[in-house]
Amino acid sequence: MLTPCSGEWGLVREANSKMWNFWTKGCIYLVCISAISQALSQEPELGSTRVVFQTNYGDIEFGFFPTVAPKTVDHIFKLVRLGCYNTNHFFRVDKGFVAQVADVRGGRSAPMNEEQKREAEKTVVGEFSEVKHVRGILSMGRYSDPDSGGSSFSMLLGDAPHLDGQYAIFGRVTKGDDTLRKLEELPTRKEGIFVMPTERIAILSSYYYDTESEDCERDRSILKRRLAALAVEIERQRMKCFP
Repeated sequence: MLTPCSGEWGLVREANSKMWNFWTKGCIYLVCISAISQALSQEPELGSTRVVFQTNYGDIEFGFFPTVAPKTVDHIFKLVRLGCYNTNHFFRVDKGFVAQVADVRGGRSAPMNEEQKREAEKTVVGEFSEVKHVRGILSMGRYSDPDSGGSSFSMLLGDAPHLDGQYAIFGRVTKGDDTLRKLEELPTRKEGIFVMPTERIAILSSYYYDTESEDCERDRSILKRRLAALAVEIERQRMKCFP
């Protein structure tokens, strides 16, 4: 009697063990799916506005996160609309880290008009979030004061978790990673904590458009921005050659 019972008990234990393993793996699978789903749901949604910086190494297009940093987005977009970034430049290119746009107050090669100056003097509060600093993210520059963000910002060239929660993320690059890779290969020099390109990486002009507008309206808008940017460059050359 003992031997048959022992055999049956062994089969029961084996079956229970298999069920336990199946249940455990199923739970792990569900936890993983839940974590991935949560991560995806936390990824901020881009607004419909796109901005294009036309550099001497190619175009870089980016969009905004209006629900993450609304004040920062409004400020940067107004600077773009006023043409403040035209003739500006990337003063810092640290491979695998950041490509940083200079403050328009000192980075432009063309003088600013009064309206541009007034907007460029403004700062925005630090809109820090849980969005991560990964390649392609746009992150505001600032001084030690968390509310000192002005017009300088960085395009991330790699993951930088040590910046998370310390600098305001307001958008990401949507096109032009090939241009960023070109910038990473340029010769640089070290100046203090900054790695800087040895030649000027100019933002020749900029324009913006709305992805939700009709194609004709978008084309007209782009053409207007390009013509305006061209006018700025012509004026810069006129002032340089015919003061």
